[in-house]
Amino acid sequence: MHNNCGTGGPPLSILNLAPPISNMWVATLKIRHDCIMGNRCRQFRTMSVGMPFSVYTERGVTYAPQIHTLYGRPGDVRAFVASLAGDPRVRHLESDGDTVFLTEVREDKIPSTFYDPRLIMVRPVEVDREGYEYWRVASWDRLAVNAFISKLKKNRDIEEVKVLSLRKTEVRDVYVVHLFPELTGQQKRAIEVALERGYYSWPKRTGLGELAKLMGVSVQTYREHLKRAEEKLMPEFARVIK
Repeated sequence: MHNNCGTGGPPLSILNLAPPISNMWVATLKIRHDCIMGNRCRQFRTMSVGMPFSVYTERGVTYAPQIHTLYGRPGDVRAFVASLAGDPRVRHLESDGDTVFLTEVREDKIPSTFYDPRLIMVRPVEVDREGYEYWRVASWDRLAVNAFISKLKKNRDIEEVKVLSLRKTEVRDVYVVHLFPELTGQQKRAIEVALERGYYSWPKRTGLGELAKLMGVSVQTYREHLKRAEEKLMPEFARVIK
């Protein structure tokens, strides 16, 4: 398995659809529950971006294969991954740096338990440092979206569900698994620090000197890591947005 992100953002890229998928109901949900990823994001002050796939339920037990990329300080990410190995709810664990693949096995209910094949994952699931999951799902059938939300809200295993938005709109972007060019650890960290500190904001909230100090390297070395990462990533972004 290879690291599939170096941008400090989602590890899953966009495939632009032409023409756009129209007349779909799109819901953005903020969810909190006893999550093997969310709990650790809070504990280790990290973030996660990932996707469940091929989820199935057998004799009341949910089996949820999933892949995640973790964002945080290298030591915190390593501790996060190490802690997964001792969790009885985790099977088939594989890791490569900050990317993990696993199957979550749960007798209680998790959001994936209620996933309906009529729904489309518009974006990967993002988990913030407070353990909240952000789901974005879409369907031509509003009843399917409403049913998913209703099942989440009614189930006592799901602690909190907030509908941030629910609207009928065109869906121009659908996320699919796609490997970005592989970055070195220093290149990836250079991009992450730049994003976290607002280097790409307008106006800029930081400069190369401050970012170099955060990484413990000279400005010249930091600039080289950042530029080499951008050189690898920008052609991919250009291909994606065409």
